[in-house]
Amino acid sequence: MPSWRARQPAVTAHALAPAVSVIMPTFNRPAYVREAIASVHTQSFDDWELLIADDGSSAEVQEYLRTLHDPPRVRVLTLEHTGNPPAVRNRALREARGEYVAFLDSDDVWLPEKLQRQLAALRARPDRAWSYTGFTLVDSSGAPLAGARARTCPAIEGAFLEPLLRGEPLIMQSSVMVRRELLQRLGGYDEELRVCGDYELWIRLARHSEVGLIETPLLLVRRNAERYFDDLTALTELDQMLARVERAARGGQLEALLRARRARVAAQLAVAQVQSYRRLGALGTLLASAPRAWRFRPWWSGAVRVGACALLPRTLLEMMRRRRAARRNTQRASS
Repeated sequence: MPSWRARQPAVTAHALAPAVSVIMPTFNRPAYVREAIASVHTQSFDDWELLIADDGSSAEVQEYLRTLHDPPRVRVLTLEHTGNPPAVRNRALREARGEYVAFLDSDDVWLPEKLQRQLAALRARPDRAWSYTGFTLVDSSGAPLAGARARTCPAIEGAFLEPLLRGEPLIMQSSVMVRRELLQRLGGYDEELRVCGDYELWIRLARHSEVGLIETPLLLVRRNAERYFDDLTALTELDQMLARVERAARGGQLEALLRARRARVAAQLAVAQVQSYRRLGALGTLLASAPRAWRFRPWWSGAVRVGACALLPRTLLEMMRRRRAARRNTQRASS
């Protein structure tokens, strides 16, 4: 369960609370963190504080971050390494003083008007306690991605719990701004969900408030080789998280929607397992999910793919994997 409990620090006439607390977790990203921090300092809106939560980076990175420590505006929190992004974000949230909280990952970049436009839109709609923005995918050098590797932000706002549970809106964490009071009430990130902690938090936020959307891309999201978890881990945790949400919705109108989503996730997990040569694991996933998922077409599509892959020799599977990797490299080079 979420473990964050907000702590309201004393505010004096010499340390008035800012409008926005910017939360930036980081771990050994010297190639990107400078640009991310610079994008905060170049915002057209300047009533902010920056909380950098360092998850036990190397001595070189920590030395650089110490040069930035300038309270109350910029505070660096040096932590023992956990490898748990939700826990790192919660640690910074405990120190936040702003009316709103904005998240920025240390390899992403904000455009200069991001905070100003987002805060103005939220204050114009007091019924909406949180919002997100459009984004542009870029490569490790900051060049925009093209073709199939580029994603656009879906134009979904207002009451959107059902589309969110179906996995339709694409919300980048670095685009989100939330009223701190609501975060405090909901308990922040669930630290047991290292991969899906952001998605699970969006679901809880959507249950309590409509969401605002600025379709303009105000964020550059960097796609690079650094990943915390592989696809198998992510899909396994996603199914566990959706199962928890489904239990909470038992008997409600969202139950059927969640069953359909979990059937699709089970099929995706089984396919990923068999493609990673975990054939028994893939069959186990299908058997375990069959009683609740067999009515849904995506589950059957996944079962057919698993069956086909299970009959192929490992050498042929490896050849198919190399071809997929080659196609991805070709797309990367052409973009």
